[in-house]
Amino acid sequence: MATGTPLRVLIVEDSAEDAELLIEELRRGGYDPVFERVDSSAAMVVALNKQTWDMIFSDYTMPNFMGTEALARVRERELDMPFIFVSGTIGEETAVEAMKAGAQDYVMKANLQRLLPVVERQLHEAAVRRQRKREEETVAYLAYHDPLTDLPNRNVFFDRLQQAVLTSYREKKPLAVLLMDLNRFKQVNDAFGHQCGDLLLRQIGPRLRRHLRESDTIARMGGDEFAILLLNTPMEGASLTARKILKALEAPFVLKEATVEIGVSIGIAFYPDHGEESDVLFRRADMAMYMTKQAGGGYTIYAPEHEESAPRRLMLTGQLRRAIEYGGLALHYQPQISLKTNRVIGVEALARWSHPQLGQIPPDEFIPLAEQTGLIRSLTQWALKTVCHQREVWKEAGVTLPISVNLSATNLQEMQLPDQVAELVRTGRVPAGLLEFEVTESMIMVNPMRAMQVLTRLNTIGIPLAIDDFGTGYSSLGYLKKMPVQKIKIDKSFIIDGLEDKGKGNGNGVIVQSIINLAHSLDLEVVAEGVEDQSTMDRLAAFGCDAAQGYHIGYPLPAGELTAWLRESHREM
Repeated sequence: MATGTPLRVLIVEDSAEDAELLIEELRRGGYDPVFERVDSSAAMVVALNKQTWDMIFSDYTMPNFMGTEALARVRERELDMPFIFVSGTIGEETAVEAMKAGAQDYVMKANLQRLLPVVERQLHEAAVRRQRKREEETVAYLAYHDPLTDLPNRNVFFDRLQQAVLTSYREKKPLAVLLMDLNRFKQVNDAFGHQCGDLLLRQIGPRLRRHLRESDTIARMGGDEFAILLLNTPMEGASLTARKILKALEAPFVLKEATVEIGVSIGIAFYPDHGEESDVLFRRADMAMYMTKQAGGGYTIYAPEHEESAPRRLMLTGQLRRAIEYGGLALHYQPQISLKTNRVIGVEALARWSHPQLGQIPPDEFIPLAEQTGLIRSLTQWALKTVCHQREVWKEAGVTLPISVNLSATNLQEMQLPDQVAELVRTGRVPAGLLEFEVTESMIMVNPMRAMQVLTRLNTIGIPLAIDDFGTGYSSLGYLKKMPVQKIKIDKSFIIDGLEDKGKGNGNGVIVQSIINLAHSLDLEVVAEGVEDQSTMDRLAAFGCDAAQGYHIGYPLPAGELTAWLRESHREM
């Protein structure tokens, strides 16, 4: 015998006959209701405690219990379920007031044929609300957690470090910052793939947590880098913790069918000995970690001589300045395609440095160096100048491509930047719609008020704006609503790590789908970065993602090679 759609129904009604008529109508409509009838406040409280209900029907007027009281019992618990009055006494005006109080709808007992459409509509709307809430919770979660390891993210760490410094100053207590990097993680990824690398990273937190106090913070800063904040900890205590960490990570890691051993490098800085500001402490822990890596592993406590003992960093600073001034850098362009038309809809300009002696210097090395040394302004100006020139070359070749340029945290504090861009637009060197800027949320949070002023002025000029690396910073719906942006780019870590469901509804696929849905609800375009295979691209298209970027589509190429690639792949706009 076929069964109908299950439906858990709580009926607030003093008449058993009226309740049975309502249940019969639901059965006639294809539902298989499990129901309970109550007619007092106490009985209703017991029923609400007993289980979760899909829907509540209530008479409006009963001898000992008013329907408005039943509604109040539901709303005081903040339960989000349809509440429908089914009454023979409620009038139109009273019904309106009841709905203002929180009821979803009302049905007259003399007109039960209206019941089924109301039920169907309210169940659908309740499902939409639940889905929206889940998506908002997912994206809000990303503001504070690293989704791969479930550890606090870098923004949470910096917030806690800043608060800890203030507390330590007031209470005259020391604290320690430990920055940790896995020595052979790249080899693990290269040899066994990203999934095994992810499995290794997930094991770091549980291993370390066993050797930390409840008050200590361990966070994933990105990649294979982790940071630890030890409150009220002197040098001896931090050194002991570092040795425990080294010991904890000595044991082999089991990764599917492989077993690997990794090394770790730790740098340590103390408040107040090595700095009284959070950014100084972190930078000096980073410097100490760099020295540890040079030594092959272990841990190093910061010392002032480290400032002068990073010859590569010092050498590269001067050479980067000359490279910017005398044409030692180049822009490569990585295409973005529409997942609806498979056509190229734009390119991202990426700086590359081919050093005459050292070969290719990774952007992850020279971009932070430019930021730290103040060269980032010159680097950005060079990039804009180069983009304008390339736009003119492509225009003559009949290629019209929007070009996106990455801004830094420093750029977002420059009130003169919008004026410079406005001049480029005014003189026709680059139409506003063909130049786009990408920024990360963490960059905006350095000085949110100033950054919002700069971004708003750029947007007023007509420059489209995109949030890059979305999901790794303050990924909150509230911030997105306030930002003058038109696009978000989902961080490649969600895409490269795979879109499969990892159980309990918390896989990357669930996260990516939630981000896409929320972005679309705010009329934002969504680009997925890090697309490396066709199956990922197909799944993103099924999710409703607008565009994609990654090695499966095209590598970053010099302008001439990209032009040829466009012609050969028949993907010109």
